[in-house]
Amino acid sequence: MPEPDFHVVLVAPEIPPNTGTTARLCAATATRLHLVGPLGFSLENRYLRRAGLDYWPHVDVEVHADWPAFRARHPRASLRLFSARAQRSYTSVRYRRGDFLVFGGETRGLPAELLAAQPQRVYTIPMSGARVRSLNLANAAAIVLYEALRQNGRT
Repeated sequence: MPEPDFHVVLVAPEIPPNTGTTARLCAATATRLHLVGPLGFSLENRYLRRAGLDYWPHVDVEVHADWPAFRARHPRASLRLFSARAQRSYTSVRYRRGDFLVFGGETRGLPAELLAAQPQRVYTIPMSGARVRSLNLANAAAIVLYEALRQNGRT
């Protein structure tokens, strides 16, 4: 497969339908999906498969056992990390072809040590609802990916 314009990285995703929906997003945009363990489900999960519909054969997916395995495979990856606890908006980023858009699991987000290691690369999707802690993982990935695609003339 040719090198994709962007990569979506899900670190320790927990909810199969969110990952399936993100896989469908990646198939629709020719974006590589990286699943970084530990995964909270089996890749054979019926809810995962259902959310991805019949698009799974068109998903460019890499599965990594854990974060060190991911970094060993992609040591020079240009990372953009997303967290509900960040201060800078995802719209302040100048996305470049080849960027890896990194999202954490649904209940924990990205590990604090990962965010602390690269604070200049951590962004958020601003929310005005005081009662909402974070957005749905698949929605967050779609929002950021489409902004990256828009900036690079792909939408």
